[in-house]
Amino acid sequence: MGPAAWRALRHTLFDLLHRDADDATRQQLQTCLVPQAQAEHSLPARIGDYTDFYTSIHHATNIGRLFRPKDPLTANFHWIPLAYHGRASSVGISGQHVRRPLGQVLPAGAAVPTCGRCSQLDYELELGIFIGTGNAQGEAIPLGEVEDHVFGICLLNDWSARDIQAWESAPLGPFLAKNFATTISHWIVTMEALAPYRQPWLRGNDAPQPLPYLEHPRNRSQGAIDIQLEVWLETARHRREGALAQRLSRTSFRHQYWTVAQMVAHHTIGGCNLQSGDLLGSGTISGPGPEEAGALMELSQAGRKPLTLANGEQRGFLDDGDAIVFKGWCEKPGFARIGFGELRGQISET
Repeated sequence: MGPAAWRALRHTLFDLLHRDADDATRQQLQTCLVPQAQAEHSLPARIGDYTDFYTSIHHATNIGRLFRPKDPLTANFHWIPLAYHGRASSVGISGQHVRRPLGQVLPAGAAVPTCGRCSQLDYELELGIFIGTGNAQGEAIPLGEVEDHVFGICLLNDWSARDIQAWESAPLGPFLAKNFATTISHWIVTMEALAPYRQPWLRGNDAPQPLPYLEHPRNRSQGAIDIQLEVWLETARHRREGALAQRLSRTSFRHQYWTVAQMVAHHTIGGCNLQSGDLLGSGTISGPGPEEAGALMELSQAGRKPLTLANGEQRGFLDDGDAIVFKGWCEKPGFARIGFGELRGQISET
């Protein structure tokens, strides 16, 4: 119904849930509420289409250096919010159990591929962007109007089978390496709620500046969002021994090279019609420091330098039984802390 309706509903809920609500309001609310521990979560929208972007220059550079040390970034990265179309049917909510996928792999030094279970399973730290109101086919959404079409944001784990991806991605991009599972958090944080955490979107003078359809003063002044993000690993051994999970990385969405508005504007520039409930992935979110990497492939240098956990276990890629937990929040002096909840996904042990 659009931002006016979203805003009205949000503020009506504030009024109803206020501590000073009268007795009649409290009694009325009791018929609508359940204890949080008894709430059953499902997908927050019927997702018609899913597009996954590639918009972190730090992630793209880190990955590129593993395979092209002298020229890690493709020439188009500075000009286009790159993306591919994903599989909406395999999007699940936090708590999802993920089966290790099968696919074709070309072993090192081999001339003929084999088909088998993925041995290089990875996560990707992302945000999910939900479209609230769509656009007519053939009519692009101008950059300055994008946020009238974006309802809000959730956490998203773009599970990735790296060995399958390496073989199948030339020349068209990932297929079986990505379509087996995507996990999102239980609820959506509205764009209005994120307003206090907006920051200027910066593009250095020495970097190519966006083409006109990706440029707008409001995007420059508040296109970035300071969403704090963490990745935690809980192994099967952690659970057996009652030990706490280990944090692998922490970063912020403010480092992203392209903004939410630029992703949507580029998605529709050719006339693509987005619809209510469509989901966009932000692409892996990595910051400038090595401890801010948003994927295990970056942290372990494609498995060449496995991480050693506090309990002595090592990980180049994920093992069966591993659970990956994402946490996200915004905080700022003088404002309420806003949490995105917890996003958990676990690799099946069979």
